[in-house]
Amino acid sequence: MPQLPAPDYPADVRARLETDAKEVIARYPDSRSALLPLLHLTQSEEGYVTRTGVRFCAEMLGLTTAEVTAVSTFYSMYRRKPSGDYQVGVCTNTLCAVMGGDAIFDELKQHLGVGNNETTEDGKVTLEHIECNAACDFAPVVMVNWEFFDNQTVESAKQLVDDLMAGEQVTPTRGAPLCTYKETARILAGFPDERPGAVGATGGAGPASLIGLKLAKGEAVSGRTPGPQPAAPADAAPHQPGSEHLSSHDAPQKTSASDPANPTGPVAEEGK
Repeated sequence: MPQLPAPDYPADVRARLETDAKEVIARYPDSRSALLPLLHLTQSEEGYVTRTGVRFCAEMLGLTTAEVTAVSTFYSMYRRKPSGDYQVGVCTNTLCAVMGGDAIFDELKQHLGVGNNETTEDGKVTLEHIECNAACDFAPVVMVNWEFFDNQTVESAKQLVDDLMAGEQVTPTRGAPLCTYKETARILAGFPDERPGAVGATGGAGPASLIGLKLAKGEAVSGRTPGPQPAAPADAAPHQPGSEHLSSHDAPQKTSASDPANPTGPVAEEGK
């Protein structure tokens, strides 16, 4: 059956959102360009984009609800159902996955008793896998409301979500102080971040991100292994200077350029 028109916000909420929306719209020469920040604004009110939020955006911008819905369902940053105070995103893209991201995500699902894009019963944490957090040099990475928690392990990630659910103060590895998802959504809508020290905080590039630049400049680079490493077994062979690599993935590989025994190119003429 067709759905009835979405209900409007209560009068006081509507008036407050209209004031904020007009401020956002005034930043753009074409009002429809304000749709993305307006969706964040409605998300800051209810924690996700509701049918009421879609109606509000459409009315403020002179669009149809179908046009607004098309945009809100295209971008994963807009939630389509109630979400937790803290969006915990575990990177499961290639590098993070092999460095432990897959194990972290699987363990958190069991630990929290939720699946992907599901929220704990207390409404505190929504768990999701992320394709890339753009922080490969800190792999494996977990983000909470888009703030970085680097070089995670299964145990540190479990402690992180336990602290969030217990209401403990949690500090990101780098970047701005943590706030709730609704507060984050309002900041993404373009309103001032009033948290002390948040504006001056920065993520910055990690040492591994800058190694290529140093090599390009001809600067010496010392070997290192990123992230926390387990202690070596007591019977392990002593370390040999010069045997280390910057990570387990950058050891010299046999390729067609360096291995004449394995050339590239066709092995026969075309058609044979």
